[in-house]
Amino acid sequence: MRTWIPYVILVESRRWAAVLRRLALSVVALFALLGLAQAAQGAPGAPHKIARDLSEGLWKQRAVDQGWGRDLGGVRYAKVLVVTDGSDPAMADLRRQVMAMGGSIYHRYLAVPAVLAMVPAAHVADLAARADVVSVSPNRRTARTASLLEAATGADAVRGAGGGVPGLDGTGVGIAVMDSGIATGHDNFLAADGRGSRVTHAVDLLRSGDNLGAGAGRDWSPGRDLPASFQADGAADGERAVAADVADPYGHGTMVASIAAGRGGYQPTDSTGMAPGASLVDVRVLDGQGQGTLADALAGLDWVIVHARDYNIRVLNISLAAGSTESYLTDPFCRAVRSVVASGITVVAAAGNYGQGADGSELYGTISSPGNEPSVITVGSVNGHATARRSDDTVNFFSSRGPTRSAYVDADGVRQVDNLLKPDLVAPGNRLVGALGSDRTGSVAGWNYLARTYPELSAPYGGTSQAPLKQLMQLSGTSIAAPAVSGAVALMLQANPGLTPPLAKAILQYTAQPLPGANLLEQGAGLLDVPGAVALARALRTDVSTAGLRAGAPLLAPGARLPATWSTIAGERVDWGRIVFVGGNRIVTGNALFTRYQPIYDAGTVWARQTVLRTAPVYGPGGGNRVPRGFAVSSGGSTPLLTAGLVDATTVLGDSCLPCGTGAFMPADLLSGWLLNGSGVVLSEGVVLSEGVVLSEGVVLSEGVVLSEGVVLSEGVVLSEGVVLSEGVVLSETDLAGEP
Repeated sequence: MRTWIPYVILVESRRWAAVLRRLALSVVALFALLGLAQAAQGAPGAPHKIARDLSEGLWKQRAVDQGWGRDLGGVRYAKVLVVTDGSDPAMADLRRQVMAMGGSIYHRYLAVPAVLAMVPAAHVADLAARADVVSVSPNRRTARTASLLEAATGADAVRGAGGGVPGLDGTGVGIAVMDSGIATGHDNFLAADGRGSRVTHAVDLLRSGDNLGAGAGRDWSPGRDLPASFQADGAADGERAVAADVADPYGHGTMVASIAAGRGGYQPTDSTGMAPGASLVDVRVLDGQGQGTLADALAGLDWVIVHARDYNIRVLNISLAAGSTESYLTDPFCRAVRSVVASGITVVAAAGNYGQGADGSELYGTISSPGNEPSVITVGSVNGHATARRSDDTVNFFSSRGPTRSAYVDADGVRQVDNLLKPDLVAPGNRLVGALGSDRTGSVAGWNYLARTYPELSAPYGGTSQAPLKQLMQLSGTSIAAPAVSGAVALMLQANPGLTPPLAKAILQYTAQPLPGANLLEQGAGLLDVPGAVALARALRTDVSTAGLRAGAPLLAPGARLPATWSTIAGERVDWGRIVFVGGNRIVTGNALFTRYQPIYDAGTVWARQTVLRTAPVYGPGGGNRVPRGFAVSSGGSTPLLTAGLVDATTVLGDSCLPCGTGAFMPADLLSGWLLNGSGVVLSEGVVLSEGVVLSEGVVLSEGVVLSEGVVLSEGVVLSEGVVLSEGVVLSETDLAGEP
């Protein structure tokens, strides 16, 4: 759908301008990422490098209210993340300039070439004007996003309890939970033999970005230059051990961990999670109110990268978010998460809880960061209506809808919106039961903030009369749906350790079950199907991540065949949707996705619309390939992305129209049915994105298009994840983007 400009003289010129912009899009996007667009524009201060929420809020009270601005001695200072192009790993000249401005350097990061700096607000534009600076972002707040589960997802079907067949429970796979902490002593986290905890390590990174600890803080202290924040031994500056009495004072992280890997079959209400044999790593970046900062989240990502091999971390769950106006190309959270994926770790993120307005209307364009990052698996939430049957499941009203509305400003000064298809899939996320975090004794006095403040969360399971260290509570939200997928990925990796993160995502989407009536922006490819995902993972070769496969190489394991395209869950037949998102706004299907290696399965490759980026770990001399010293980012160049034999379903969708149910608003089950009946175009030559060659736009939504009855795409303003008690009750919706 196109909105024509009502000025005749401008119509043709803007049409040609749009065409030219599309031809230059891949080059401009890369320049924006690598900081090379400075020379092309020559604009003083390079305002396109300054995040919109930073530039619009820098001199307003909301900068102070959001925690990244402060007035000291009549001078406004700002805490900013300065991302560079990586040309100077030590960032020596940048640090000198910050110091000369009267600012401070507080932290240097590994996952993204960036520093946390405090600078006078008047000099933010001077930093952006540097040729080696890619972007300048505020140190945004982050926040929590807000069995029956086994039966509803089919996880019980892969346990293999009968016939002596070894089952899958995630054993041998480490899941890192970056959240408010994990109550390690809860019985849900005991090992199978009841001896010891499966939480193998816990680290507290709160305020690691700008505080040296009690009595030694550097919060808002000018004149500090700490370039060695990332240390060779991987010990994060400000890292602290987690005290058992305050392991999770908020309660969110414990709940998330138990959904992913809780073992709760020891009492009448079975709270067993998805992968009860998996080990857990507690990476605490949120405080006792479920709040944090982007600086701490980045420190947490660095820690996961450095210690991945120490604790066999193969999955990272992020059920928290930051509001962001920036494109995934420059958003520091997205860039850092992309490095985590490039290092071989599958990242699962909550979509957000903002799919419904205060008036009950459906809101599109509300995916939060880092859920807007193409390389992560972004998960929405489903209401299972308290049954294991899937035939009555519906997408939760609160679950955030796509597309992604983050944006960047191109060389012509035009705002380019990412408009990527998200979420990737949905999972159960309504009133799920899990572990109630408390102190090491499990006393009621030591209960977490959520359980103390909202007694209705634990009331269904006995409230305060529950036995110590066995207490349960319930929560809803995409933050609870995400760990269901994280646990599912652990099961898949136990079945096939060679899966790469993008291959795991493709398997999850292909085997997902499209729910009737819900469109692609509401549910992605459909509802999580664990038996299907495990069956398909088992059919593939186990050396995909290490063999250096070429495009079109055989992907099936020797002697294996593709499994039937349906599963049995809770006694019902569940047909796979066979829908896979590629390129951010395209859809493909077909057996060739899993019989032949697709180049997009490389962990370091991200393809979104006209841009292909490659992220690769860089290792220092003498250190082997254990801990990266940084990450190199480059364009994809002329590279194959997909092989011949796939079916392109993009053209089947048509123009995006909400009342028509077409384009991105097409019901996923309808699209799946059409594909089963032969719709789509078989790719005879695959897809190669070459220099100077621009592919068709795929499924996109025009800027500012009114969808229907007042539902307008958001301008990239994303709220914090909040905590959802039930379908209609959402708590603590803090506006982290700083909008009035």
